[in-house]
Amino acid sequence: MVVVGTWNLENLYRAGGEFGPRDEAAYEAKLKALAGTITQIGPDVLGVQEVGEPEALLDLVGLLEGEWHVELSQHPDARGIRVGFISRLPLTVLHDVTTFPRPLQAVQSTDGGGTVNNTSRGFLAVQAGADLTLVAAHLKSKLLSFPGGRFSPRDEGERARIGAYALMRRTAEAVTLRGLADQILDGQGTSRPLIVLGDLNDEPEAATTQILLGPPGSEIGTPGERVPDRGDPWRLWNLAPRIPEPERFSRVYHGRRELIDHILISRALLGKVQAVRSIIDHGLPSVGDLPSARRDTPDSDHAPITVTLSL
Repeated sequence: MVVVGTWNLENLYRAGGEFGPRDEAAYEAKLKALAGTITQIGPDVLGVQEVGEPEALLDLVGLLEGEWHVELSQHPDARGIRVGFISRLPLTVLHDVTTFPRPLQAVQSTDGGGTVNNTSRGFLAVQAGADLTLVAAHLKSKLLSFPGGRFSPRDEGERARIGAYALMRRTAEAVTLRGLADQILDGQGTSRPLIVLGDLNDEPEAATTQILLGPPGSEIGTPGERVPDRGDPWRLWNLAPRIPEPERFSRVYHGRRELIDHILISRALLGKVQAVRSIIDHGLPSVGDLPSARRDTPDSDHAPITVTLSL
């Protein structure tokens, strides 16, 4: 059996900086809580998001038993956060992608007409062990920031525009991630094991999440789920419906449960899924729109999502 997971570690920085805990005690408490949850779920490979400082991830790994391999994207966002993997299996980096694929054009990002043609953070593809390929992603956040570092808009028109720019970028990022999956699958998804995982910042039925599935039809829970068809070499299956319903969420936002962290697999792995879990028993707080409110809080505001595979 192999356990693969994804977890947004929520602003993993060392103490004393602009974004991390204010003091060493708070930092040590965060590391201890994160390490406890990782030990509990016992992953062989864990995709991670919001690693602000590589050194902080190494501090975390240092609290885990056994030998771990670490790989991080070389393309963080403006705050320095990036995706990566920690793994008991050897890792080989295959791709670290940021640029929108042609002919997709740059999308508007500011009221002044500024555009972007790259993802918020790099998407990291690795090979774990002999033949398992994984991609870690963290799509553009739904949390809106406004000119001047504000988290509140001047009016509802500004909120709508900034929300549209964020949605356009997240959509373009989903297209970029789907393109990376296409490149890796190369029409061989029935025999090539691929796992795409991460914080997609939207729920399973959202248009951006649906883009990642590839050819339509055969989703889990539909009559075509296990009926082979010509879309299978390219299709990805979102494992969200396999999470037990009482724990089918990974974050609580303004008191509302939402599933925004996902694991998608190729056809080669579909028959090997033994269990899918959202690890909510470490306690999930209800979060709002001010990131700094939790900088001294231990643990993470996301639940890890895990899949157990019979490999």
